[in-house]
Amino acid sequence: MSSKYKALKQECYEANMELNALGLVIYTFGNVSAVDRENGVFAIKPSGVPYEVLKPEDMVVLDFDNNIIEGTMRPSSDTKTHAYLYKNWDDIGGIAHTHAMYSVSWAQSQLDIPIFGTTHADHLTTDIPCAPPMSDELIKGNYEHNTGIQILDCFNNKNLSHKEVEMVLIGNHGPFTWGKDAAKAVYNSKVLETVAQMAYLTLQINSNAPRLKDSLIKKHYERKHGKNSYYGQ
Repeated sequence: MSSKYKALKQECYEANMELNALGLVIYTFGNVSAVDRENGVFAIKPSGVPYEVLKPEDMVVLDFDNNIIEGTMRPSSDTKTHAYLYKNWDDIGGIAHTHAMYSVSWAQSQLDIPIFGTTHADHLTTDIPCAPPMSDELIKGNYEHNTGIQILDCFNNKNLSHKEVEMVLIGNHGPFTWGKDAAKAVYNSKVLETVAQMAYLTLQINSNAPRLKDSLIKKHYERKHGKNSYYGQ
């Protein structure tokens, strides 16, 4: 593969393959993109290509206005959502979208995922937000572009920072995650799916389970992310 975007395509390919390896997708569902801010482009998985035949050179490179810069295949159907987020959040480097079972189940319930335990608090201090289902007017319009609007509206309405909460559920649809690069976006997808499963099981065991108390939320988040963090090497 001879291309100025070889490294970007490789990053994107590896992230998509990891999404599959982690059991977060089935068949051709799901996608990951990786951004090259210097050149103002991003690479994304081609639409409908099975993971077992996917190759690095298959990744499609586009600009933030959805113009194909390099690639012979049609990009993911979710491409316009990725492009919208990259244009509006200029500090993210990768985006992932899955149809993982527990994440999607919470999205279909149209509920935020409550913060019940320290596993959740190790990653964020709030409930995982669920954006309301898209309006009929937006559905009839530029649907995938409007999904990006839906995500930003959710964060604005809930007064959340995308730097602190790197994941969201789209009501009746599924999860999107992001991060400093494509690998972190995939990591966040796995965290989201695990926390979603834990929250579901918690409510099955005790439908009146209390939220994690603030002192434990603060302790667990700050020991990993605070200025005096001491988790890890």
